Amino acid sequence: MSSEPIERRVSYVGDRLRGCRCSLCGREYFDIRDYCGSCGRKSYGKMVPIDLFFEKGKLEICTFINNPTNKFTPLGCYVYGIVSFHDGKIRIPGRLTDKIWKEGEEVDLSSLEGREVVPRFRRRYSVEKSEIIPTISLTFTFADEYYPYQEYHVMKPNKEYEKPGIVGYGAYVSKFRIKEAFMERSVPFIDEDAITAAVEAGKLALIHSGVDSALIGKVYVGSESNPYAVKPIASKVAQVLKLGEEDTSGGVQFVDAVDTEFACKAATSMFKDAASLVYYPNSHVDYAMVIGADNSQAAPRGSPGGELDFFVGYGGCAFIFGKNDVIAEIEGWCSCTSDTPDFWRRDGEPFPRHGGRFTGDPAYFKHIAKAARKIMEKMRLEPKDIRYFVSHQPNLRFPTRIAKQLGFKEEQYMPGLQVANFGNTYSGASPIGLAAVLDVAKPEERILVVSYGSGAGSDAYVFITTQQLPEKRNRQKFTLKYQAENPYVEHVDYATYRKLKLGMGEN
Repeated sequence: MSSEPIERRVSYVGDRLRGCRCSLCGREYFDIRDYCGSCGRKSYGKMVPIDLFFEKGKLEICTFINNPTNKFTPLGCYVYGIVSFHDGKIRIPGRLTDKIWKEGEEVDLSSLEGREVVPRFRRRYSVEKSEIIPTISLTFTFADEYYPYQEYHVMKPNKEYEKPGIVGYGAYVSKFRIKEAFMERSVPFIDEDAITAAVEAGKLALIHSGVDSALIGKVYVGSESNPYAVKPIASKVAQVLKLGEEDTSGGVQFVDAVDTEFACKAATSMFKDAASLVYYPNSHVDYAMVIGADNSQAAPRGSPGGELDFFVGYGGCAFIFGKNDVIAEIEGWCSCTSDTPDFWRRDGEPFPRHGGRFTGDPAYFKHIAKAARKIMEKMRLEPKDIRYFVSHQPNLRFPTRIAKQLGFKEEQYMPGLQVANFGNTYSGASPIGLAAVLDVAKPEERILVVSYGSGAGSDAYVFITTQQLPEKRNRQKFTLKYQAENPYVEHVDYATYRKLKLGMGEN
């Protein structure tokens, strides 16, 4: 049984891949220490922190674990090795992830050794249900495959805008997919969950925005698949991404981190809060991050609630809001709510249930239509004034029908319709649609986004893009199109899908 204090110490260093360097002799260490082992006590106070989280390393040597035991059994076979950074100054042990190996498979380890790798944030191993979930960034994927290496450069702001808006974003879905008749769906690897998706999306948003993570004063994480009943995801995200000013002596981040929950609109509900915070000068919040991430759950096919299993996906999307170097200003918003119990999961139940035909009308269609029409009425807009329309996308039919019902044409709603590529990512669904539109939009184009959350409610937002949108585009390699068409995407059968979807499980 793992100890919480031990897990806290391991995660503080390993989740972020923290180390230090002696400023006298240059020797580097993969831990936090007060003085150098070579220079002795004269180096006290001269140890400089280093951060490997956004860097790439090299897999120097590795071995194939054919029969893992105990906590690592759910991983199946895997490759473990030594990864070096900074031309071998630091060498650390790590596991290759995102690879499905077969027991007894012949693996040419020499073809893996010497290749560049990127740190990934994942679960370490399986534990009992009563224990803390162990996480680490000592898991790696190859930098020249699905997940490319991207540098994180903190950029000095060039322009302050009058209105707040999006200054950067990042979307993440797994490389694993399952094919259905008319769509593909993203499937998490065995060591992924809502927490890892949230971290990956937030990491990509920092890279795209160029914002110093220390300047983010608030982070919201919206999810309905938090692996904890009591414990926030946001606290882990804040620590791993080093959001807010860091108190190195006490190991805390000076940032407000909170989880939100309203089914599939748990993230979009916070767009207005994030924008308001960065707009209000006395809040002392320069930037706020909003993340929607879910490992969307569904019962197996053939069981009650199993109809959802044809559509659920996995992924996360993060947006950073601020007033500097805005790529999409918020022009207005509107929300509506009613107690319409069309979809729910009772406490202690593993899978959600839904209200059958009532999930369309009077739930999804009513709320999205009313929110969309209300915001257009308030802002005196018509469909022809809007370049792109994005709605919540639980399947292919619903968003297409509501778009046509509201008067939008195919060229307005198709760019944001991503459910056919990744499935219904719940809290990440409409945010991923917005990210896909921002990947292709031009300056001075208006975007209407309308989310939907069961229970029920919708958030409608009108954004207008700025001249800085194309300027920031070269910072982001990992676009939604790149993830959808990536040659390293790996398709799995239904049995493997169910195994991966359930994750590391418990011993």
